[in-house]
Amino acid sequence: MAKKKLYIKSYGCQMNVYDAGRMADVMAPLGFDVVEAPDGADLVILNTCHIREKAAEKVFSDLGRLRPLKEGKAAEGGRMMVAVAGCVAQAEGAELMARAPIVDMVVGPQAYHRLPEMVAKVERQAGRQIDTDFPVEPKFDFLPAPRASGPAVFVSIQEGCDKFCTFCVVPYTRGAEYSRPAQDILVEVKRLASQGAREFTLLGQNVNAYHGQGLDGGDWGLGRLVRAVAEIEGVDRIRYTTSHPRDVDDDLIAAHREVPALTPFIHLPVQSGSDRILQAMNRGHTAAEYLAIIERLRAARDDMVFSSDFIVGFPGETEADYQATMDLIDRVRFIQAFSFKYSPRPGTPAAGMGGQVPEEEKSRRLIALQARLTEIQSAFNGGCLGQEMDVLFDRPGRHPGQLVGRSPWMQPVHVTAPEMALGSMARVRVVKASPNSLAGDVIPGSILPGVDVGDFSRRESA
Repeated sequence: MAKKKLYIKSYGCQMNVYDAGRMADVMAPLGFDVVEAPDGADLVILNTCHIREKAAEKVFSDLGRLRPLKEGKAAEGGRMMVAVAGCVAQAEGAELMARAPIVDMVVGPQAYHRLPEMVAKVERQAGRQIDTDFPVEPKFDFLPAPRASGPAVFVSIQEGCDKFCTFCVVPYTRGAEYSRPAQDILVEVKRLASQGAREFTLLGQNVNAYHGQGLDGGDWGLGRLVRAVAEIEGVDRIRYTTSHPRDVDDDLIAAHREVPALTPFIHLPVQSGSDRILQAMNRGHTAAEYLAIIERLRAARDDMVFSSDFIVGFPGETEADYQATMDLIDRVRFIQAFSFKYSPRPGTPAAGMGGQVPEEEKSRRLIALQARLTEIQSAFNGGCLGQEMDVLFDRPGRHPGQLVGRSPWMQPVHVTAPEMALGSMARVRVVKASPNSLAGDVIPGSILPGVDVGDFSRRESA
């Protein structure tokens, strides 16, 4: 079978990165190989996210850039199929078809296992295809087994959301919460571990709302699942994202205390530090309740750190509300964060709320908030100087003889080390800190059995 070229561009969250890999998996039996650029591709998939600002506009902009590529391939006697997948496809599929004639397929996030069938219909001149249904059968039952492409992998354990925050489209684009059975997850983890994966990030829109069928037939939560994953040979690290404060339970907190493989880094979105705004967002918790969860997690493990999400300029947000968010940031001291200006999502309750904050005021607040977060991140990284930490090397660096890995706290760490150490974990002493990364020296004897790093020292900094 002649090989065909598949280009996938993913926007937004880590779930979309995972979904992109699964779409590549389902298209591989049809002879599609993934390429790094859309030029000359036989199939282009824009895997969209509706969370980020101006999401739909970015998709239409990218479609405009694809038009001459598609026309050029047609002029040479070939064909470039264009598909829009993900949450924008789910929310605005009909408009995409109407406004963008170059789109051949629109496929929602619950239907990408049916992508090969849609491609086949387009190739048979059966017309443009759209599938944004929420199927009764779980898509995971129809996907090929994923393969490890490196030492750090994603494993999807939960999808959908039942929270209905007033600013968010996820319940409408991803559907109701669904948790995969523990047996299926553990089989997948074992397979990936046998292929060399060592760090496993458990994914879900509300990952700590996981309530899948356990091996004992009962309902397992995330804490119980983490314990089972940690028992699998080859699993060195476990992470999970994205969490909701309402679903942090006693067993998950205990798992952070009792399971060494569970890293001391949690992404726990709060969105605002104002109780009035949290109520308007339908978050279901107060700032004090959020802070109490933080303290309980820190009591379970004293090296615990946090990242979060923030929305500034939510409808009705006053200067006092904004300052409450800044105060919460100072109390928790998040080492990473995603922060955005509020932008209305069609069909969400917040889009119709009064008290919309002027754009220039939202920009002012966001700039100041991001500056505060950068200060905290820089201070945390600076505090790592001289420390020793375990680093899992997951990719080559920009310079010859350099590897990059992740610390337990998700910081990129640059070291000089032999290429054969890629995929291994080593003890590293931090010798340089920048606002966004660290650089260190590998401690001799810690890297791999039979590999002597000798006097390897840092030749290139982060």
